[in-house]
Amino acid sequence: MMNLIVLRATDLEKSRAFYRALGLEFQQEQHGTGPVHYASIMREFVIEIFPGKQGSAPDRRQAGATMLGFQVENLDIVIETLKNIGTEILTPPQDSQWGRQAVVQDPDGRAVELNEKVI
Repeated sequence: MMNLIVLRATDLEKSRAFYRALGLEFQQEQHGTGPVHYASIMREFVIEIFPGKQGSAPDRRQAGATMLGFQVENLDIVIETLKNIGTEILTPPQDSQWGRQAVVQDPDGRAVELNEKVI
């Protein structure tokens, strides 16, 4: 069972704001003399945002790229919130055989798929 994803970010606060818009809540942490970072715990799964050197993520269609996916309550509201913080929308919201979805880009260039929660 997968239990951890660590995201390296150029700007911790910008990344935290992005992922908070998706519904994640973060706690600030520091282990010993390690760097200050943020952690979001969802059941037994942890997503951490650690400081990273400036760079760019591989294009989402290239080998080595990682695409994250999140289920959200209301896709249109989340997209509007993300637009307000300057997020690039790669694929606008649309209906598909898997439900309503969109693809956005996090502050460090990672593609993130958003799916509206089906009731």
